[in-house]
Amino acid sequence: MTARLPCPAAAGPLEGYAVHFDELFRSLAQRRGFREYLTGLLGPRDRNKTLTCLAGAEPVEGAQHAAVQRLQYFLSESTWDSEQVNSRRLELLVGDPATAPHDRGVLVIDDSGDRKDGTGTAHVGRQWLGRYGKTDNGIVTVTTVWADERVYYPLHAQPYTPASHFPRKRVDPGFRTKLQIAADLVAKARTAGVVCRAVVADCFYGDHDDLRAELRHGGWGFVMALKPARGTWQYGAEAYTPKDAAKAVPWNGPDDPGRWSPVQRRFRDGHTETWWATDAQLGWWGPDGHTRLVVATTDPATLPDKATWYLATNLPRPGGPHDTPDRLHEPADLTEVVRLYGIRHWIEQSYKQVKDELGWADFQVRSDTAIRRHQTLVHCAFSFCWDTWFDDQPTQSTNNSPEPAPPADPGERGARNTTTTVLAQGAT
Repeated sequence: MTARLPCPAAAGPLEGYAVHFDELFRSLAQRRGFREYLTGLLGPRDRNKTLTCLAGAEPVEGAQHAAVQRLQYFLSESTWDSEQVNSRRLELLVGDPATAPHDRGVLVIDDSGDRKDGTGTAHVGRQWLGRYGKTDNGIVTVTTVWADERVYYPLHAQPYTPASHFPRKRVDPGFRTKLQIAADLVAKARTAGVVCRAVVADCFYGDHDDLRAELRHGGWGFVMALKPARGTWQYGAEAYTPKDAAKAVPWNGPDDPGRWSPVQRRFRDGHTETWWATDAQLGWWGPDGHTRLVVATTDPATLPDKATWYLATNLPRPGGPHDTPDRLHEPADLTEVVRLYGIRHWIEQSYKQVKDELGWADFQVRSDTAIRRHQTLVHCAFSFCWDTWFDDQPTQSTNNSPEPAPPADPGERGARNTTTTVLAQGAT
């Protein structure tokens, strides 16, 4: 089964969507370019969605075709602001009851890498590309996605520029780490009117104290993964890790679980799984601390690597010392914490669709401006699909919606996934 978007590109619906952006383009040529680009992105994926593909021209030989040159000019030279276009896209999503963010969903932070050859393209450098599971020449983009169990869509994206692009490398004033970029994108989400129950992220972001502190000071709740061997108090062999903390919680089997509680997870593909979760103690982190360490696993006895989560959260424990009338965040029991982190997997599904269907990494332009414009247009195409699909679907409550199906592999931070899945809302 192939990953597909919930609707095809139809001329009528696309025109109705594109008209919302007309005032952001200064000429009829720009408006036509916007429509032609989205039409190309939304078309069947017969080959890489380069400019010749988007314009319906032959590869290589068709590079000088007038339609291809128009799209090239629209993407690289024309005067329009991709930030304004993305802001309008988010206005439409936030203002539509079918896609409006709410306080049961999550804001997901992640990054995605793709191979790119050469040295003359903005942001390209030798760096870790999680999609391929190795260090290679490529481009990495930090992204944010809003999601609940029913709907998900990209918010913002910013390419990461490796230190090699700067005269003073990592100490250059212009250099920004992925963590700094992530914090900026979360702030942009708030400006766009996005609300959520918590910010969620994998262990690359969750392991950094500074990012969690910035989220806390910004008033955000968070549920962020930690590496099992993340040490505290001591170094090397003396370090006490989240996995050590989990092992210290008594477990005598399902009939005598000690402090472990069963958590039922229900997935889009219809199956259910019983996981076990507990509040563990790690240094000053614990059930009654400002930060809780929640461990969720399929087997507390063995804590299998691929089915155990170590989660740091600032959502208070129900009935704990921080569950007070003046609390900033509503309390979250173990089931709620596991639910929130489970939604994070939708970002892996969105990667499959923007890359495998919409040509996220197929651009053949070099400048920062053109790359950001291409990414914005891909996001517009993605959002158009939801806009069209919801025209024919009732708005559903998310309160009892199931989680996304778990990915078959670790996703962007592991080996490249060759098995794609069908978008739940568009599956037949």
